Order: sequence, then C-alpha cells, then structure tokens
Amino acid sequence: MGHGSSGRRPAPPASPAPPSAPAEAAAAESGGGLLRRAGRVWREIVKFGAVGGAGLLVNLLVFNLVRHVTDLPVVRASIIATVVSIVFNYIGFRYFTYRDRDKSGRTKELTLFLLFSAVGLVIENGVLYLATYGFGWDTPLQSNVFKFLGIGIATLFRFWSYRTWVFRALPVAKESGAPGGDRASGSREATADAESYLRAQPKRPEAKKQRSKAYR
Repeated sequence: MGHGSSGRRPAPPASPAPPSAPAEAAAAESGGGLLRRAGRVWREIVKFGAVGGAGLLVNLLVFNLVRHVTDLPVVRASIIATVVSIVFNYIGFRYFTYRDRDKSGRTKELTLFLLFSAVGLVIENGVLYLATYGFGWDTPLQSNVFKFLGIGIATLFRFWSYRTWVFRALPVAKESGAPGGDRASGSREATADAESYLRAQPKRPEAKKQRSKAYR
C-alpha cells in the first residue's frame, strides 16, 4: 500500500534548452558587423566634411577675389570659383577621404566625378542665379549667403553620388586584407562551432543498433 503509481509526483517540466553555440556566434557576428559598418560610415562623413569644409573656404575665397578683381557678373564669378573648388576637392577625396577605395578605373572614376560635379555646379549656381536675377538680391552679403546655401544643397548631392558611383568600395575580401574577408572567416567560425556542437551530442541508441547489425 502506498507504493502505487497514484502516489508519485509528476516530473517537473523541462527547462527550455539554452541557445546553441552557432546561434550565439551568428548574433555576435551580426552585431559586430553593424558596429564596424557604422564606424566606417562615421569616419567617412568626418573625412568628407574636412575636405568639403576646406573646399568651401577655397570656393568662397576665389568667388570674392574674382568679384573684387574683375568686372565679371556674380554668377560667372561663382562658376569660376566652383571649378577651382572641384579640382581641390577631387585631390582631397581621392588621396584622403577615399584613398582606400578602388583605384583600378581612374578614367571612369574621373569621368563620373566630373559628371556629378557638373550637376552639383548647376545646383549650387542655380540657387545663386535665382536669388540674383529672380529676386534681385545681389548685394555682396546676399550673394555670399546664397552662394553658401547653394554649396550646402549641392554638397548633399555630391556626398551621395561620390560615395555611391565615383569612389566605389572594394569587395569585402580585399578590404579585410585576408582571403575570404571578415564575412567568410565569420562563416567558417560559425560552421566550426556547429560541427563541434554536433560532435558533443550523445549518440542515439538506434544508431548503435544499426552499427551492431551491420557488423554481424
């Protein structure tokens, strides 16, 4: 009496299995990749801003110098200043901001740079043209204000176009400096973790029975 099945307590529910090692490795790799990418973009913005800020000073200095030395109309003086700053910016972007980007197709790179720079020139000087001839705001202060505004709007376009089309990023394998790159090495590590995890699992009795039958 008292030893029947009705006196036994039910077994406690099994606790959920902890996340596997491959899943943890993949999550860590994903988080680290996002941080590295954010860091690269931030450094790129800082370098682009440094070159762009210096180019802005060159642009405004040449603009005001041409206006005081010559009798050229304000928009023509602005175009000359923009062309000088474009040359300055290309040297700064190529050898400072994007010096680690692909250098294989210099002719194509320069052609695209000039093309997008021409579009930026139109945006920049279009704002000044509209202010000068559309609204009659042509005092030296007003010209510099709208020149600055046009540069700011054109810079947004230039940043997008230069980093996307002109100074193309190298493939991941080349950026990492190792065969396969960071993604390939991360994949290999995840695969190795998965294999070690599977080896650590206990063998099932069915597999043992099948092996014993095969040896008979």
